[in-house]
Amino acid sequence: MTTRLLIVSGLSGAGKTTAVRSLEDLGYFVVDNLPPALMPKFVELWDQSVVKKFALVVDIRGGEFFSAVFDALKDLDNKNISYEILFLEASDETLVRRYKASRRRHPLSGGEVLEDIKAERALLKDLRGKANKIIDTSQLTEQQLKNEIYSIYGEWRDENDLFITVMSFGFKHGIPLDSDLVMDVRFLPNPYYVPELRNLTGNDPAVQQHVCSSEVTTEFKDKLSDMVAFLVPHYIKEGKATLMIAIGCTGGMHRSVTLANWLGDLLRKKGYKVAVRHRDIKNA
Repeated sequence: MTTRLLIVSGLSGAGKTTAVRSLEDLGYFVVDNLPPALMPKFVELWDQSVVKKFALVVDIRGGEFFSAVFDALKDLDNKNISYEILFLEASDETLVRRYKASRRRHPLSGGEVLEDIKAERALLKDLRGKANKIIDTSQLTEQQLKNEIYSIYGEWRDENDLFITVMSFGFKHGIPLDSDLVMDVRFLPNPYYVPELRNLTGNDPAVQQHVCSSEVTTEFKDKLSDMVAFLVPHYIKEGKATLMIAIGCTGGMHRSVTLANWLGDLLRKKGYKVAVRHRDIKNA
C-alpha cells in the first residue's frame, strides 16, 4: 500500500477535533499542531514506519511558524510527495455560537471573537484555495461530520477514484460553501403549491411523480445526465478526490430532494461512489 498523507486545516471551532478523532478511528497516525517547517522532515520517517496513513494538522495555533506552510508544501511538491488537503470551515455566526457555548478563547485572542474569526479566515484564505476537499460544518452535527469523514477517507482511494456527494439544499438557507457544481431547479413544478403535497418531501413518491411528470423535468434530467457523464471522467483524469454537486430549490424540501435522489441513483448505476445528503429537508 502506498503511503497516504492528509493535511488537515481550517477555522478554529469548525470541527477539526472531531475530524482528527474520526481519522484516528480509521487508522490514521495523526500529528496535531505540527510546525509546517517540520513536515518534510516528518515525511522522511515514512520508510522506517509500518504506518501507511498519516494526517498532519496545521493551523494558526502554530503562530509565527504557520507562515512556513507554503514553503513546506512546495518542498513536498519538489520531492514528488503526493498529499491531499482537507479544510474545515463554518459560517461566522456558527463559529461565534460555538465559542460562546464552549467559553473557550480563540487562538488569536485579539479582542472580540467575531473579529478574531474574520482575521483567521483571512490568514487561511490561500491555504483554503489549495484544498482538495472543503467541508462546511455549519449545518452538520458531530455525528454527521464523522460520517462525512468516514465516507471520504474510510477506504483507500485509488488515483483514478472519485467520491461524489450530491446535496439538496434551499436557496433561502444559502448555497453550500463547499459546492463544486450548483444546479438551480427552481424552474421545475413546485409541489409546495399543491396542498396535499406541501408537507411531504422529495423522498415521497407522490412528490417525485409531481416533479418528474413534467416535460421540462424530463428534458432537464436528460441534459444534466449528459453533462455529468461528460464532466466526471475529466475530474477523475485531473486527479480530483471528491466532487460536490449541489441541487437547490427554494426551500430544499421538494424539487431539489427529488432531483438529488435521482442523480445519486444514476451515478451509482454508473459505478461511482456516491453519498446523497439533504441539507435543508427539515428546515424548509
